[in-house]
Amino acid sequence: MTRAKLLQRLESEKNWDLLVIGGGATGLGVAVEGASRGYRTLLLERDDFGSGTSSRSTKLIHGGVRYLQQGNISLVLEALHERGVLIRNAPHLVHNLSFVVPLYDWWEGPFYGIGLKLYDMLAGKLGLGPSQLLSRDETLQRIPTVEPSGLRGGVVYHDGQFDDARLAVALARTCADLDGVPLNRFEVSGLLKSGGLIRGVAAIDRESGREYEIEARVVVNATGPFCDALRQLDEPGAHPIIAPSQGVHLVLPQDFLPGASAIMVPHTDDGRVLFAVPWHDRVIVGTTDTPVDRIKAEPRPLAQEVEFLLEHAGRYLSRDPGTADILSVFAGLRPLVKGGDAANTAALSRDHTLLVSAGGLLTITGGKWTTYRKMAEDTVTSAARLAGLEERPSRTAELPIHGWLPEPDAAGEWSMYGTDGAGLGELCAERPELRGLLHPRLPYRLAEVVWGVRHEWARSLEDLLSRRTRALILDARAAKEAAPAVAALMAQELGRDEQWQAEEVAAFNAVADGYLP
Repeated sequence: MTRAKLLQRLESEKNWDLLVIGGGATGLGVAVEGASRGYRTLLLERDDFGSGTSSRSTKLIHGGVRYLQQGNISLVLEALHERGVLIRNAPHLVHNLSFVVPLYDWWEGPFYGIGLKLYDMLAGKLGLGPSQLLSRDETLQRIPTVEPSGLRGGVVYHDGQFDDARLAVALARTCADLDGVPLNRFEVSGLLKSGGLIRGVAAIDRESGREYEIEARVVVNATGPFCDALRQLDEPGAHPIIAPSQGVHLVLPQDFLPGASAIMVPHTDDGRVLFAVPWHDRVIVGTTDTPVDRIKAEPRPLAQEVEFLLEHAGRYLSRDPGTADILSVFAGLRPLVKGGDAANTAALSRDHTLLVSAGGLLTITGGKWTTYRKMAEDTVTSAARLAGLEERPSRTAELPIHGWLPEPDAAGEWSMYGTDGAGLGELCAERPELRGLLHPRLPYRLAEVVWGVRHEWARSLEDLLSRRTRALILDARAAKEAAPAVAALMAQELGRDEQWQAEEVAAFNAVADGYLP
């Protein structure tokens, strides 16, 4: 469904059951949950689906080994269950990945071995494979570039890996498949009230500049790190509940970790778990946990965060990476809910929090990608009660996500698109030139540009190079070099002129410069 048709739906519906503000993991999950229950559901996203923290994760769907160390068994249980549900519902986007914990001290084998057996046990029948102790030789076979000096062996366990921005787009399409209306480039500028109670929102279509007043029976604030700003729009002076934390990741060439397994370091100098993860023929190293005072739409990595990751990666890799090896570096803000010690964000809970204001604004925040569906289920159940909607059971635990294929490899090179892969294949057959690569150092084809504009609501060059493809994350310099040709192809699809192309390239380059070390 095109954006124009979604706008027609917006204009024809006079009163929505559920209006969701925010198009990240949480908001998209809430919209899918609401639409799947048959509620008239509208989602408004100021920028693009997944454009904030939700496209800047460690790319893992996991139970959380660190939460097990903290003793938060209930969160681990919930996350492991949701991990299994998501792999079942989106096999084209989520898959099993083996992780190795390298062991350098005699006590680490029994300590981590027992802990990961407990992790297996908590996963139950939704487990992805048993953990086991590895000899030194077995560890080197799985991770040939691990630091060999002092290595005693390892422990292998299993978790999930995914492409976060692709999942966000798939959820937006699932919402539309269910008769919901997801709109990007739509900014909420105010809340409408009657008798002190929220009855809807004032919003602006950022493309046309047209202003709307939209009525809804319940409004959900799912704006992640920005949720306090919306809460204060509802209740001036509302006490902030978010303690934002910045997480930074480095992207390195594949030869730093050429195998099929990831490395997990259970404890770094700042108390976080560190991962080195193979992803799209690159290696992602992360993450940091740095408390920040300002919440920005485009957070920038700090020099000390980059140094921290390079130093820790060097401890566990036989070849120490340097600044010149970094292909891209990206930062995201976690919407952590304040605890007793907000200064130590690594210790704050990743549980989600639901709040209802006196005016009826329902805020959902906290949590993580892995548990997005359960967060959405809890939110919509609460929203229905708040608005007096007909009670309907959740369906999403068994709901396939758009593109679902039981055997994703059947889609060949388009496996991540699932059932949409056939459409991409047809597009290439009609226009063979679209089989060309965006850039020699990137795995994406020109057909994905056309598909992203026509079917996935890509409206800007950044949408295409950062989220419909992951070019910006995989190689920021290559993405900048590809930008003019991609802008020209997008302009053909969108009916834009050369001035638009020049402005888009300039805007994208300004963003991409922040991904270079």
